[in-house]
Amino acid sequence: MRIAITGGSGFIGNALAQYLLDRDDEVWIVSRSTGRVEQKHPKLHVITWEDMASKPERLEGVDAIVNLAGESINQRWTDDAKERILKSRLDAADRIAKLVRALQRKPAVVVNASGISIYGISETATFDENSPAHITDYLASVVEKWEKAADAIEVPRLVKLRVGLVLGNEEGAFPKMAMPYRFFGGGRVGSGKQWISWIHLEDMVRLITFCIDNKLIEGPVNASAPEPVTNDHFGRAIGRTMGRPHWFPVPAFLMKALFGELSVLLLEGQRGVPRKAMDAGFKFLYPDIDSAMRNLLGK
Repeated sequence: MRIAITGGSGFIGNALAQYLLDRDDEVWIVSRSTGRVEQKHPKLHVITWEDMASKPERLEGVDAIVNLAGESINQRWTDDAKERILKSRLDAADRIAKLVRALQRKPAVVVNASGISIYGISETATFDENSPAHITDYLASVVEKWEKAADAIEVPRLVKLRVGLVLGNEEGAFPKMAMPYRFFGGGRVGSGKQWISWIHLEDMVRLITFCIDNKLIEGPVNASAPEPVTNDHFGRAIGRTMGRPHWFPVPAFLMKALFGELSVLLLEGQRGVPRKAMDAGFKFLYPDIDSAMRNLLGK
């Protein structure tokens, strides 16, 4: 297959591109600069967003587009940062919609990244793809607008991949979350009762590929493991695997003082389950947190 990835030079995009190349697909990465990606594979091509807009014919014949583009949410949420976070996502969806309209042969599917935070915050409810959106905070509102922008992409099949916390050793939030345990300072954050809907990076790229290949999958898809855990359970799993104590709680007021509104990512959450993927037959390599930790942190 010929697959284009916007945001392909990022954490998930890099891993996805390598996975697709390993299975002999042809991959086009759309990035702000061609210098951001090492082009060492004969089936890997890199173009800029400007080239995509001015020369859409370069992507003529792509079978699928995966949109992972968007400014990182892992920064203090000032008013300017909030505007950039939202605008980057809406702009990416709009550019892809314009590209699709310009192509003679439309891609069969677009997989557009989204966020599991669209379900809102709860310590008791469980959310699958049939659960309604519940806009309780800034991040949920971003996801709602992001998905609405994706609806303008005119393809036969649109998948809205509602991504949870992606666990990998090289980038993302997980290395920072595990760091205190390396220095014997790990513990729950806040109450520890908040849910974390997580997914291993390997399962993330496998699920994206599964959504591309499976013609029956469309609409919202929760990209999270079958067994979400509380923050306290998550930390204890890190400690067990590393042979470190889980004893040093971080109070909520300190997180709010340090990170401002961004602290919502660690202090609040939702329990999402990947009902649609499991019903379609997707098999997780790391369905539970202990198997994921053994892979990421085991000796």
